[in-house]
Amino acid sequence: MQKILITDDVHPSLITGFEEAGYEVKYDPTISLQDVHQQIEPYSGIIINTKVKMDKALIDKAPNLKFVGRLGSGLDIIDLPYAAEKGIQIVNSPEGNRNAVAEHAIGMLLALMNKMMQGDPEVRNFHWDREKNRGREISNLTVGIIGFGHTGSTFAKRLRGFDMKILAYDKYKEDYTKNLPYVKQARLEEIQNDADIISFHLPLTAETLHLVDKDFLQLCKKGVVIINTSRGKVLKTQDLINFLENGMVGGACLDVYENEKTHTYTIEEKNMYKALFMLPNIVLTPHVAGWTIESKQRIAETLLDKLLLSNSN
Repeated sequence: MQKILITDDVHPSLITGFEEAGYEVKYDPTISLQDVHQQIEPYSGIIINTKVKMDKALIDKAPNLKFVGRLGSGLDIIDLPYAAEKGIQIVNSPEGNRNAVAEHAIGMLLALMNKMMQGDPEVRNFHWDREKNRGREISNLTVGIIGFGHTGSTFAKRLRGFDMKILAYDKYKEDYTKNLPYVKQARLEEIQNDADIISFHLPLTAETLHLVDKDFLQLCKKGVVIINTSRGKVLKTQDLINFLENGMVGGACLDVYENEKTHTYTIEEKNMYKALFMLPNIVLTPHVAGWTIESKQRIAETLLDKLLLSNSN
C-alpha cells in the first residue's frame, strides 16, 4: 500500500478520497519541517503548503517519492528541475482558489476607493465626517491585469459588471482573451500608460522578482492603484513606499509581502514595514486572498482529482 504524508491543514475530503483510493494516509498538519525531513523516506506522495520547502536536500531524503501535491498555486517552494530529474510529479491546484483571490482583490479595491478603512474606525468612535470619506467609483476606470492565468482571468470575469475598461498582459500566452470579448489583450507599456489600477497575478520566478520597482512604477500613470495578491517579492516594498509617499502611486492593496515571517525582520525591515503600515492610502490583509471556506474544499478536491487521475495511468 502506497503511503501519503499530508503536512498541512486540509479539507477532510482529501484524506477520505485518498483512503478510498487505497492509499495509507498520515495526516499531521502540525508536523515541523525538521520532522518531515526525518519521516519522509517511506512515502510515495506528500501534500504540502507553504511550510514545507521541497528543496534538493528534502528530495534526496525521499527515495520512494512519486508525487508532490501543492495546496494552492505557488511552485516557488519546490526545486522543479531537481524534482523532474528524479521523476517526481508535481501537481498544484490554482483552480481551487482562483475565485477566492479574485473576490478578495475586488473587495480590497472597493475598500480602498471608498475609504472604508478610514471611515470604519471613525464611526466606531462616534465621528461622522462624510466629506473626508467621499469615495471614488471604479466604473469607467481602466484596470490592467498582469498575468492572465487562472486568477488573472477570473479577476477579469468578476470585474465585468463594473463597466470598466479591462486590459490584460501575459508574456507567455497567445490569444488569451479570445473567449473574453470584454478584455483587451495589451502590451505591458500600454497598461503602464493607461491603467488607473494594475493588479498582479504572477508566479515568483527569477524574471518576476522585483518586477514592480521604481523603474516600473515611474512608467505608470500618475495616481495608479497597485493590487498584489500573487507573491510578495514580485513587488519591491521600499520603492512602492516611496511612490506612495510622493503621490505617484495613488494607493495600494497588498495581501502578500516580501517577508511574511515577522520574527525574522531586521531593524531595517521592521522600520520599512512600519512606514508602509502607517500610510493612509493602503489596504492590507495577511496573505488570505485565497483562504476561504469554499476554497479550502475546492483546493482539496481539485488536487485529489488531478493526483488520482494522473496516478491511475
